[in-house]
Amino acid sequence: MEIIEGRNLHYRELNQRVRGLLANGADRLVLRGVNGQRYIGAGLTDQACLEIEGTAGNNLGAMMNGPSVSVAGNAQDGVGNTMFSGKIAVWGRAGDIVGYGMRGGTILIRGDAGWRIGIHMKSSADRHPVIIIGGTAGGFLGEYMAGGTIVVLGMTGDGINPTDTVNPLVGNYVASGMHGGTIFVRGTAPQWQISNQVRVEFVKPAQCGELLLRIREFADEFGLDCSGLLQETFARITPLGVRPYAHLYDHSA
Repeated sequence: MEIIEGRNLHYRELNQRVRGLLANGADRLVLRGVNGQRYIGAGLTDQACLEIEGTAGNNLGAMMNGPSVSVAGNAQDGVGNTMFSGKIAVWGRAGDIVGYGMRGGTILIRGDAGWRIGIHMKSSADRHPVIIIGGTAGGFLGEYMAGGTIVVLGMTGDGINPTDTVNPLVGNYVASGMHGGTIFVRGTAPQWQISNQVRVEFVKPAQCGELLLRIREFADEFGLDCSGLLQETFARITPLGVRPYAHLYDHSA
């Protein structure tokens, strides 16, 4: 294990030290005193483990392809931007555009996440990106989503009141432009709050193998008892078609 004291390091110097140690064979790095430095783990392909203590700056793990990153704190915007593989676990909160253009790997956020989570996520025959949020998510969740899985567990805050006409775990415009993948949100999904381009079904984890798998994955990562979620109802959101804006290019009329 190698330790980097990052409190007073410019983000470029911090990242240079990370890359230098990995190039010399290190497979586990502990970054202490991180305070908003950007691009940590960006573009790394090493099968290494990075443990970050503090607040990771923008684009943590951007274009990452392999490493495992754990943040004992919060993370700013762009976690896992265009990530290809590996795992990022944030023990606190995360900012906006988590998993933008994500192609593979797993991002787990124990707390809340910001707006526009999972924009343009894509999957392929050998890659299936996953984002699991333990708390809440802001507006435009899964915007233009083309593949993968997003799960919002809503374990923070005051929970859900069945009589509410709004799901407090997500913002407005859920699944806007979605044309692939699956979103699971605990509780109901009022029609006005989500896109009209998607299908909404209600399932329990025992009825849905993928949802059950993701809940267990989240519980194992953070050492939590999530058994109470197994009795909850989730809205499963999937697209009605693969070309939601095809009518914009139809000039036959």
